[in-house]
Amino acid sequence: MAPPKQKPLRVLIAASECVPFSKTGGLADVIGALPEALAAEGLSVAVVLPRYRSTKLEKPKTLIPSLTIPLGGGLYFPEIIEETGRKSPVRWLFVDYPPYFERDSLYVGPQGSDWPDNPERFALFSRSVLEVAKQIFPPDVLHCHDWQAGLAPVLLKTAYAGDPSLRKVSTAFTIHNLGYQGLFPPDALFRTGLTQELFTMEWLEFYGQVNFLKGALIYSDAITTVSKGYSREIQTPEYGFGLEGVLKERAGRLRGILNGVDYAEWDPGVDRFIAAHYSAANLEGKKQCKKDLLQQFGLPSEDLDSPLIGIVSRFTRQKGADLIAEVADRMMSKDLRLVALGSGEPEYEELFRDLSKRYKGKFAARIAYDNALAHKIEAGADMFLMPSRYEPCGLNQIYSLRYGTVPVVRATGGLDDTIEQFEPSTGPASGPGSGQGTGFKFAEYSGAALLATIERAMGVFADREQWKRLMQTGMKKDFSWGASAREYVKLYGELAGRQASGSPQEAPKETPKRTAKKKSIE
Repeated sequence: MAPPKQKPLRVLIAASECVPFSKTGGLADVIGALPEALAAEGLSVAVVLPRYRSTKLEKPKTLIPSLTIPLGGGLYFPEIIEETGRKSPVRWLFVDYPPYFERDSLYVGPQGSDWPDNPERFALFSRSVLEVAKQIFPPDVLHCHDWQAGLAPVLLKTAYAGDPSLRKVSTAFTIHNLGYQGLFPPDALFRTGLTQELFTMEWLEFYGQVNFLKGALIYSDAITTVSKGYSREIQTPEYGFGLEGVLKERAGRLRGILNGVDYAEWDPGVDRFIAAHYSAANLEGKKQCKKDLLQQFGLPSEDLDSPLIGIVSRFTRQKGADLIAEVADRMMSKDLRLVALGSGEPEYEELFRDLSKRYKGKFAARIAYDNALAHKIEAGADMFLMPSRYEPCGLNQIYSLRYGTVPVVRATGGLDDTIEQFEPSTGPASGPGSGQGTGFKFAEYSGAALLATIERAMGVFADREQWKRLMQTGMKKDFSWGASAREYVKLYGELAGRQASGSPQEAPKETPKRTAKKKSIE
């Protein structure tokens, strides 16, 4: 007699942003694509998000008109809404509380600093996520992303520890960027409904502040990062942002799972934003895309023979803007063109404006967020520059591969994982000495290393046949979400006590020794 068919794993995903509902960065792209890929693997998936002013819902349906959420000395009453207008196997749920989320920006106020009530906003969100897990979508695994959802694993094993409806729920937590931790003054404990007992070095205290992300690292059953390289780097003082000790302690529960990309959105064969479609088999359309890109930025469109470098980035030190500043004049003295799209720290926005003026006709920058123009840069540029100080995963270098736009990157985190160093041919194209690799990398964080790598890329660009092979090699790489989703399915199965095949096994739930002592935070 065949064993009874096991029900699909149920996974509840909690995050603070998701395309097409809200976005400030790559997190939104991941949450927009990963749940669909998990559903395609046979999982039952729901996603919980805040409902911001920018969130547009086609057919909202109220599921819970009023939750009761305790924070500090008061009670708050958010609504839970489901978007029923999307044709999707995933359930899309929203925490609707206008006093906290009906604002022009997600995390930052009009003066450029964080909203002062961010602790309360995302504590209310985390508590609402657990209520969704109790009342609407009981999961096997709760998968939380970044500090904004970081209190959910903490609350699950403290305030909700005695709740029988959540007793079997396992937790996974993904770090998308360790540089953003959710740091708040000590009174945030009271404001979010946590007790002073948690304000110690072994729990949520971090150099005199409350650290939401640290709490998630301590209380989650599994921790992931968005590339294998970054999972190693964050255990070192250089990249650990003060949490390397906690991450080393939890290394047995830490793994890197590379982000995928959505090729329905990022592929030159179907891209609705670009001037002409093309493929690895027929590259002719890329010339038209290059001409269009030069025109978009007001550069001479006849400059098709000089290499065109593209940048789509936040203009910050993390993204290597300081390296560009260091070598900008020497770089622009070469026979190249450069276009840049992004925004960020005021000093670097001013740098890019100044370079546009000083090198008119060779350098052009647009200080903005423009999705259509980002697609045009990927399609029209010859090279894509990402000299990041650190990069948890990075998506643009992966997009660039598919568009035949050769990445020039610093060998860190996901950039190092996804780009293979190109070694030029030393013999006939068909012989054993043919060029190998997909891009150009440098290890030392210096302007000199960056400039030398650009020069090396330009040397290969001059050999058009070799450059064509390099483009085509990158275009054939596959970083779709399927492989990444299967790694998450395996992780969820381990947490829920199943083998990858679905057969029962003992759940390897490792709780840190420090959590053995029960704590009440109500």
